Amino acid sequence: MTLLKRIFIAHLLLLVFSMSGCNRETSTEAYTPIIPTVELDLPQLIKKGKITILAENSTTSYFMYKGKKMGFEYELLKLFAEDIDLDLEIKVVHNLDSLTAMLNSGQGDIIACNYTVTRERSKSILFSTAFIQSEQVLIQRKPDNWKSMQEKEWMATLITDPVELANKTVHVWSNSSYHQRLLHLQEEIGDTINIQGVKGNIGGEELIEMVADGIIDYTVSEQNVAQVNKQFFTNIYTDLKLSVKQKLAFGMRKSSPLLKLKLDEWLNNFMEQPTYKYIARKYFELPRAAARRQRDFSKLNGSSISSYDATFKKAAEKSGWDWRLIAALAYQESKFNPNALSFGGAYGMMQFMPNTGPTYGVFPDSPPEVQIMGGGRKLAADEKYWHKILDSFQRKKFSIASYNAGRGHVLDAQRLAKKHGLDHLKWDDNVEKMLLNLSKQEYYQDEVVRHGVMKSRITYNYVREVTQRYYEWATIYP
Repeated sequence: MTLLKRIFIAHLLLLVFSMSGCNRETSTEAYTPIIPTVELDLPQLIKKGKITILAENSTTSYFMYKGKKMGFEYELLKLFAEDIDLDLEIKVVHNLDSLTAMLNSGQGDIIACNYTVTRERSKSILFSTAFIQSEQVLIQRKPDNWKSMQEKEWMATLITDPVELANKTVHVWSNSSYHQRLLHLQEEIGDTINIQGVKGNIGGEELIEMVADGIIDYTVSEQNVAQVNKQFFTNIYTDLKLSVKQKLAFGMRKSSPLLKLKLDEWLNNFMEQPTYKYIARKYFELPRAAARRQRDFSKLNGSSISSYDATFKKAAEKSGWDWRLIAALAYQESKFNPNALSFGGAYGMMQFMPNTGPTYGVFPDSPPEVQIMGGGRKLAADEKYWHKILDSFQRKKFSIASYNAGRGHVLDAQRLAKKHGLDHLKWDDNVEKMLLNLSKQEYYQDEVVRHGVMKSRITYNYVREVTQRYYEWATIYP
């Protein structure tokens, strides 16, 4: 572990533990409902021509994927806004403790943050019809060497019964339903759980990442959120349920009864439609199914990387990239599956987004050869953008990162690197470090960052895995 990362982790732990003192005060104080200070209901929103949602940057709420706006709740509300002929404005909330105050002061009209319906929250806001139900689950980390162990061996190291949480430390958002559940669970098991409360500027998915990284040991999440994050962090275990199913819904001001009525009417109808079922499957089921299907395309033989080697070599001649590097990226994207379809809508072996593929002559029904040649053209075009980076392979790493995350986030990381005294023209141990930090509020709220928070570990690992695979293949395949 580098010195920079040690310092960062130490700072983060200090921040988290310094917050824990307010935890029990929050839970024992008498709750005072927050009263709306504005009268903004559906007629006023129609007059304004838009509806504003208060979202968090998470897979279930709202995020950017290869330049595309996504998120389970975002997609639902986008369709709702279209149905009532209003524009949809997204306001990303960086501190969830301020959600209700922001809503009731008119800074937003609908809370869309994977919000659990609770009695306390219902005193201050209206809840829509529940659009999903989900249990709370414990997020814990498998042992470091779990891949070399049998399942029964690494399972023996994990908590498999809530009773085993006695005297364990669990980090959760202080004002969350998770915190309330842990307080009740203490009574049920007749022992103490060391509940470390954190403020709302550390999101639930950030806590999951901290468990995966070994910074904290346990957190709690809804099962639907945990299910999505297992795609990103294979070393987390999420099967231990801590609650019955709880309702998740959108939040609105008490002064917006007509908006609630319209949204409820729309949700009750929409949830019976195939489109709703498809959106739910896209976020909570398709990623796992795609991963299973892709395994069939991952077998290499002794004489070639894939059955498309000739086309990779042709793409290399046109693009100036090593054919094995293009192949390594294609493998990372789809395991050489020309029919791959991601939950974000990216298609084909090279995983083009619908708004990007046609620029390079690639469409969902294009044959594999066209897909590969289009991927080579995109990589070559992107490399030209990074012309100020003189080292050829460093320049290609910037291009690989851009291919995965979009150029905007890489530019943000570059600006952060320059600000923090790192080499902004070098990827290894410089720009990649700042990109990794773009999932942390301290960094993504910096004035030099223009494209906001991102799931940076995905891109950080993506570049490393593609280049490592290339190094291996370069020694095996001429």
